[in-house]
Parts: sequence; C-alpha cells; structure tokens
Amino acid sequence: MATAAADLPVQFFSGRDGAKLAFREMGQGRPLILIHGYFSTAMVNWVKYGHAAKLAAAGYRVILPDLRSHGESAKSHDLADYPNDVLTDDGLALVAHLGLTDYDLGGYSLGGRTTLRMLVRGATPRRAVVAGMGLEGMLDAGGRGEFFRRVLNNLGSFKMGSPEWMSESFLKTIGGDPVALLNILDTSVDTPREDFARVKMPVLTLSGADDHDNGSAEELAAALPDGRYVQVPGNHMSAVTKPELAAALLNFLNAE
Repeated sequence: MATAAADLPVQFFSGRDGAKLAFREMGQGRPLILIHGYFSTAMVNWVKYGHAAKLAAAGYRVILPDLRSHGESAKSHDLADYPNDVLTDDGLALVAHLGLTDYDLGGYSLGGRTTLRMLVRGATPRRAVVAGMGLEGMLDAGGRGEFFRRVLNNLGSFKMGSPEWMSESFLKTIGGDPVALLNILDTSVDTPREDFARVKMPVLTLSGADDHDNGSAEELAAALPDGRYVQVPGNHMSAVTKPELAAALLNFLNAE
C-alpha cells in the first residue's frame, strides 16, 4: 500500500472563494474524508502512521485534504482570504466537488472541530468521527489558539523541551508557513451547545487517555444526540501515532 507522497498524486479543488486546495486519495470503496490537525498535513496525520492504509485495506476510499494554510494547499498572507469558518466552507466545497452523497467524515484536533462544524452546518455523512477534540474546544474555539499565537509570534525564544519549543520543532519539520498559520487561527468560531442538536447521525468522539488540550471528548459525546466516546493511548501529540486510532475508527465505521 502506498505510503509516500509520490505514490499519492496531489489533486486540487477550489474553495468557495477560488483558493487552490489540495487533497489525495488512497484505496477504493466507500468514501471517507479525513481531515488533519493544526500545523500538520494529511500525509503526516493519516499516511505516515499507517491509518489511511489500514482504512483503505478495509474497503474505504480515503480522501485526505490539506487544510487551507497547510501542506500543499493555498497559504495566502492576505487576511481577506480567511473569513470566519472558512475551513468549514472548504470542507463543504470538497464534498460538493467530489459529488459525495453517501460517505463518512472524520478529523483530528482542528480537523475534528472542522468535522463537527461541517455537521452543524448541514453536512450529512452516514457516520462521523471527531478525534482529539473536546467540548471546551467546540464551545470556546479560540482558547487553545492562544498557545499557538504565542508560539508563532515568538519563534526561536522557547526553552528546549518546553511545549512551545516542541510545537516550533514540529512546525520546522513540517515546513509550515507561520504567517498563513496565524491567519487561519482568526477563522475559528464557537459552536453553541444548542447547535449540537442538529447533528443526528452517530458521532464518535475519540481522544488519547492523557489528552486534555481541548477539553473532554467524553463530555462532547454526551452533548451530542448520538455521541459515542472511545479512549486510545497517548496524549494530544502521540495519540494520532497509535495503531489503536485506526482500529477505533474501523470499529465505529463498520458497526451496524
């Protein structure tokens, strides 16, 4: 199964504002869109650790977008290209571009928040997965953003081994664009608790046992009409590397 970018040719679609946005695909079968987290890319979150390959082997057409300001998608430095909730707009544009009507949807961290925003705004997958995201991170979308603002505005100033230093190191490894990544932080919107009532399909909220970065995923599951909670090993950074993550996704997606 392909595990390198060269084996998964990049494709492009247009955001609703015309931005050039990237995605890749792996496998054939039931469509499954998986959205990566902040600072990361589709290749790092979903391909590097084998999750996409396991899902593809189980009969899924795994669709892997790069969020705006990430990976091979547009990285504009113009604030006009970052309206509120633009990542949700982009996700809905991808569904429309692919002509999907019967599909599944999921994401990790910022990708998890984007997934739930898509559901609140009318996306209708059969099932959805919100991983690495808790209730607090949906009700107060800007809370965790202050940490990343501090990182991006003070690059090169952090003590080795600190959380900020580790985030900066990851940014360097990914080759992220600090200006574009700062811009995307301004697009986050809060989701009022009452909006969760619109989400009728089964939703798995999944988090690492030691992940407290975005509040409680268990409380988020309880706030949804048909939420189910599963815990996997790790913290916010490490849970996405664990094989238990793909296993939990498959168990949920394949359930009757």
